[in-house]
Amino acid sequence: MTAATPHPASPVVAVVGGGQLARMMAPAAAELGVRLRVLVEDPSTSAAQVVVDAPVGAASDDAAIRDLIAPADGRPAADVLTFEHEHVPNALLADLIDHGTPVRPGPEALVHAQDKIVMRRRLTALGVPCPRWTALPSDPAAAREALAGFLAGTADGEAVVKTARGGYDGKGVRVVRGAEEADDWIAAHLDGGPELLVEDKVPFTRELAVLVARRPSGEIRTWPVVESIQRDGVCAEVIAPAPDLSAGEAEEAREVAVRIAEGLDVTGVFAVEMFETTGPDGARHVLVNELAMRPHNSGHWTIDGSVTSQFAQHLRAVLDLPLGSTAPVARWTVMANVLGSSLERLTDALPAVGERVPDAHVNLYGKGVRPGRKLGHVNVCGEDLAEVRRRATTAAALLRGESPETSQED
Repeated sequence: MTAATPHPASPVVAVVGGGQLARMMAPAAAELGVRLRVLVEDPSTSAAQVVVDAPVGAASDDAAIRDLIAPADGRPAADVLTFEHEHVPNALLADLIDHGTPVRPGPEALVHAQDKIVMRRRLTALGVPCPRWTALPSDPAAAREALAGFLAGTADGEAVVKTARGGYDGKGVRVVRGAEEADDWIAAHLDGGPELLVEDKVPFTRELAVLVARRPSGEIRTWPVVESIQRDGVCAEVIAPAPDLSAGEAEEAREVAVRIAEGLDVTGVFAVEMFETTGPDGARHVLVNELAMRPHNSGHWTIDGSVTSQFAQHLRAVLDLPLGSTAPVARWTVMANVLGSSLERLTDALPAVGERVPDAHVNLYGKGVRPGRKLGHVNVCGEDLAEVRRRATTAAALLRGESPETSQED
């Protein structure tokens, strides 16, 4: 009997970050026959619970990332490096590219999700519609003067001050009516804190998002434009596709997202978060708010509501494989986030969810419970939007330990 021929090694995708996004790449990787190696912050992180190859290290640790790509213990080298968050030193990534490791998205693209001032400057140069904005000077007196001048030019005397780096889920964002309301951030910047910018407080009608996938060879696919419903600065629900959006408005949003993908040379999946605004003539348009150079909360609906999920698509894109169909599998899909819970174990609610909403697709992240934390999400698909949304929010309420009848969901 002759020895069996060994199977060729599977592609290895190295991922920086051990949260729920890396965790949700695992099923997609298994289906594609791709091996994930995830750099986790702690052995108990969300991704470490489901990914076998999960070395512990910080995203800022040069040695940890190099060992993630080319392990000293003889494990196969990674074919590509990608991310589940943007907080990675760009100088290190540039050096990895110089030494032959594909990094996707690359540092030249990634910086636009790391630094809001860099992002605004580049989008403005590309002709992408954005809120009126300006960077604040480093000198405190000049910063206060610039902020006061900006406020004087607003319609209602309010503006939004943001930290250029480090903000997410409503953090690093402050609505102000006077320059003195940003004094602590202005002082912190002088003491080594992040740069600041100020933007118009946009009177938007709702928030939209476009999810885009692009591979190095240039192929691009987009999913339907979705509506993102925020509560306390955090995404609570996503409705796919966005209701009452005309074909022309959807195409405008998609065109803006594709222009950004090509203009910034993005590879992988990324999200463009937008404000929908209504002009004096009643016409609706979009302004770009934020970018995320990775799979995104606004795309979790694709796991159950699209032919190809954002996680499978991201792996295809970073490996430069042909991209999958982004067609929806139902008329509507609603994703409801589980933000905090009164339950010590969310799995205790699964019997109730199964009885009340048997068609709910529950995805729990294995995180410890604390108020407002993203602990999981629920997807429900169907033909009647009101009913689909009711079922999704009912399931999420049960997982939060609430009675759906008394839940305050809109």
